[in-house]
Amino acid sequence: MTLNIFLKHLKKQRVRLTTQQYKTIRGQALAGDVVGANKGLIKLLERGEKIG
Repeated sequence: MTLNIFLKHLKKQRVRLTTQQYKTIRGQALAGDVVGANKGLIKLLERGEKIG
């Protein structure tokens, strides 16, 4: 997954994340770890579904 595609996907999920979660995942992707950021995003979204 490229950085641009990931950032577009992340932007669509912004309403489901806190501001801090969004900034952390975005920063991780911009630093070059897109795979890790994607893994973290999936984990956060799954966690949110269990709680909400």
